[in-house]
Amino acid sequence: MTDGLERDVAETEAVTQRRDDVTARVRSHAGQIARELALLQGGDYGQETFDTEAATWTVKYEGGDIQYLRHKPNSGDETYVVSTKQPADPEALEVAMEDYGAFIDAYNEYVASFDDVLEDVPEEFPAIESAADLVAERDRIVRRIHDAATQMAGQLHRYEGEYGTYSTTISGTRWELKWDGNEVSYLRVGGSDGTYLVSQYGPPAASELRRLADDVGAFVDSFNDEVAALESDLSEVSLGTDGR
Repeated sequence: MTDGLERDVAETEAVTQRRDDVTARVRSHAGQIARELALLQGGDYGQETFDTEAATWTVKYEGGDIQYLRHKPNSGDETYVVSTKQPADPEALEVAMEDYGAFIDAYNEYVASFDDVLEDVPEEFPAIESAADLVAERDRIVRRIHDAATQMAGQLHRYEGEYGTYSTTISGTRWELKWDGNEVSYLRVGGSDGTYLVSQYGPPAASELRRLADDVGAFVDSFNDEVAALESDLSEVSLGTDGR
């Protein structure tokens, strides 16, 4: 009954070492394909499939590094020849390696198919129109708006206090001026997600300025009307017959 215990157990070290050596060589070789695909496809990650007569091979890459190389024969189970998980079964790896050369041929043919893709792409393009004049005109208009807003900030500072906001509605849209002392912090049109005609972050887009510039005068007029109304109201304040 102890005969079995006296028999030698076959070791797998040689087989697994050979399997690991082959896998390392394939990882290095197929890793070149992963890097080339990343360059060709212009992305840090992706995958591509290649068909041979016997199987479909899939290369997945990320950050220019191979994530896996999968061999799916026309009949039979798929094998991950290269994987971030467990190594392939030696017999399955042997079957896959018999088709590896055909896989490389399929990859090379794929790359060669792009040889004439850019052949007719023009190398000359129309001259780019300068935006210098447009920017200069935009900045000139913004400076004028800033000057008017600064004058309003100065007046608001005098009769409303050190800082605050003045708002009104022009053409159905909220306009808001914020002041701090005699300086304007911003002039915003359209609420918190609106357009800043005046701000510390830079001028608005020229298209937005064109859309809103015609209403700046109405905004100033609204402010002047409010000041005039307040002045009129204060003139009617009576302190009594004795002037106190």
